[in-house]
Amino acid sequence: MSDERRIQEVLARYVRATDQRDGKAQGALFTDDAVVQSFSRTGPGSHEPVAPPLIGGAAVAYAVDHYMVPHPVGGSSHHVTADHIIEVDGDRARMNAQFIVFRIQAAARPESGWPDGAFGSQGTVQPIESGYYDTDLRWIDGEWKIVGHHILLDTPYVIAGM
Repeated sequence: MSDERRIQEVLARYVRATDQRDGKAQGALFTDDAVVQSFSRTGPGSHEPVAPPLIGGAAVAYAVDHYMVPHPVGGSSHHVTADHIIEVDGDRARMNAQFIVFRIQAAARPESGWPDGAFGSQGTVQPIESGYYDTDLRWIDGEWKIVGHHILLDTPYVIAGM
């Protein structure tokens, strides 16, 4: 497998862990000194921090497990990434990718079953976030690890109490 594909797979695992609210899996993708920072767009080409940075995989795992809102019954999220730009230089790499996050909410199945004529997907799929992931990685002990991760959100993002 090429380095570029391995690096792209790190991001695939990252978004799946986010969607599954699996802090342990997400934290394992980062080094102990990784810096993770989220930013909201404030204008063309400019962003401001949403919150203080997270330092290290353990902090990332804690944030996923304690700060992310659990999905409601029948609900989930689904990240889609695209247009990965990956540059590898020896044991260091940089990746930039676009993302969109969708909120999924399954319709509750009626006790009497679906009505006659019901067909296909029952529920809603709604885009809720978009932006770019700007990620630095390092090859450590036979795998690519995230050492820096900027989440550049296209819209303002509010965290309660901040």
